[in-house]
Amino acid sequence: MADVRELLIAYVREAKVMQLSTLDEDGAPYVNNLWFASAFGPDRLYFISRPTRVHSENIRARPRVAGAVLSIELVDPSHPVRGVTFAGTAAELPTMGIDEAVAVYAGRWPTTARAIDPERLASGAAHHRVYEVTVTSWTLYDEEHFRADPRQPVEAR
Repeated sequence: MADVRELLIAYVREAKVMQLSTLDEDGAPYVNNLWFASAFGPDRLYFISRPTRVHSENIRARPRVAGAVLSIELVDPSHPVRGVTFAGTAAELPTMGIDEAVAVYAGRWPTTARAIDPERLASGAAHHRVYEVTVTSWTLYDEEHFRADPRQPVEAR
């Protein structure tokens, strides 16, 4: 039988875009699609965005988030679904002292390195900020390996 945490890590690492739900001022969900990078042990997801975006403002005011990543090629609805959902808290990271987070994101997406260059962040010249999601719960959904019960809770670390 497949190890659920190993599958979860593999699926998150191969996915490219996450759907992230933040909470607006009325507590309603606001969903965005964002390029992301991941780190495990502790479980973290990183993305970059402009601080003026609605989801960025929501995170500063209400850090609780939830989201999903899909880990299949979209062909047609008959194909087994593999993906991950998560919940946690998000934060806009400071502009200095975040070299590890910058390295994780820029390592995954090298074309974005200039947007979050540590010198440009520190000087205020960067238009983007780095955001970190601290994952508190995961659910693997895998119709390929767990046909009888595809929903598999996975402990966040």
